[in-house]
Amino acid sequence: MSDSNNELHKILIVGGGAAGLELATTLGNKLGKAGLAEINLIDASSTHIWKPLLHEVAAGTLDETEQVDYLAQAYRSHFRFRLGKMAGLNRIKKEVYLSPTYSDSGEELIPERTFKYDTLVMAVGSVSNTFNIKGVAEHCMFLDTTSQAFKFQKQLVETYIKRHVSKGGSKDKPLSIAIVGAGATGVELSAELHEVTHLLNVYGLDQAGDVKITIIEAATQLLPALPTKLAHATQQQLVKLNIDLKLGRRVTEVSKVGITTHDGEFIPADLKVWAAGIKAPDWLQQIDGLETNRINQLVVDDTLQTADPTIFAIGDCAACSWPGHEQNVPPRAQAAHQQASTVAKSIVNRLQGKDPVKFVYHDYGSLVSLGKYSTVGNLMGNLMGSVTIGGFIARIVYLSLYKMHQVAIHGYFRTAMLTLSNLFRRSAHAKIKMH
Repeated sequence: MSDSNNELHKILIVGGGAAGLELATTLGNKLGKAGLAEINLIDASSTHIWKPLLHEVAAGTLDETEQVDYLAQAYRSHFRFRLGKMAGLNRIKKEVYLSPTYSDSGEELIPERTFKYDTLVMAVGSVSNTFNIKGVAEHCMFLDTTSQAFKFQKQLVETYIKRHVSKGGSKDKPLSIAIVGAGATGVELSAELHEVTHLLNVYGLDQAGDVKITIIEAATQLLPALPTKLAHATQQQLVKLNIDLKLGRRVTEVSKVGITTHDGEFIPADLKVWAAGIKAPDWLQQIDGLETNRINQLVVDDTLQTADPTIFAIGDCAACSWPGHEQNVPPRAQAAHQQASTVAKSIVNRLQGKDPVKFVYHDYGSLVSLGKYSTVGNLMGNLMGSVTIGGFIARIVYLSLYKMHQVAIHGYFRTAMLTLSNLFRRSAHAKIKMH
């Protein structure tokens, strides 16, 4: 089964994360609406959630209205959404192959398909890097996708409830949650989970607040992306929340009942979350003719093109050099946003016979949210250099990053309406999901 064949320029985007969805929306409104190109977006999920919010999904505190339905977005923005998972690529024929889609019962819903392209954009994001440590894949939960975050949230609530109604000794023993990795995801998740334990008390689970949260980090500092001063401020805040910090501890093995570190310490844990680094999907290494780095990212030039000029790569799956820095452009939401904007211009230029646009990354700093407790970070710019911020101002800036993403896919008016709608909903609905 293949897609319809016509003479329009075929733009195929694989991956509906921040970069892929923003690109599809922009190109749909610029080219699809005018009938100048055929834009298809492929993703294995039917809905989109901004990845920096997945820790809120895992904790059960994110409003369901924050999800974006791909089909509805495609209809509004003049592109087509294709549900499926990429299974292969033929660069000679310029074809992408999608594997069949099955129901939960194993019934084939959508057969395998083939889509042709004139321009292909790989935006498949990243997955957790387990570093081949024994037991991680079997016993840890991950927050790479929306489905994984929902799975963790469900297991979290079920564990709470089982302990609350337990007639045995487990009710008197604190529920232990261990988070491996003290980057933004691990730190934000720990603060969000701390808030959830108190909310559960409010909703009548009197003993559920007895929870022990531990963060395990191989480095000696939290949040390596932030300046030392901010990392220490964050550490002090987490200590106030009674979150146990195990810094300078490298995980060597994970079992069903806990985690072992390199110095022989065993940390018991009922729930284990792995947030200790990322890599691009392994299957990217299998694409002939495209160079990848040690964490499977597709190597791109300064126009975000791979070795094949008809294939771009953006977002976490792209290895893009950062002039003046030893490391590549960091895998952040702001980078994905900027890369989507650049490639959109390049593709429009391509249809007009012009050269692609060079990508220049502007680092606007890093921000970490500790839920209702605090927000810390540093802002960077040409005029002010690097400025350390915290508290209310940092929280507003943090929220504005998400609003930028919403504006990119919804426009200003719809974003404003969604924001107002969510404010009203939160005043009338439970603050956490219990199902």
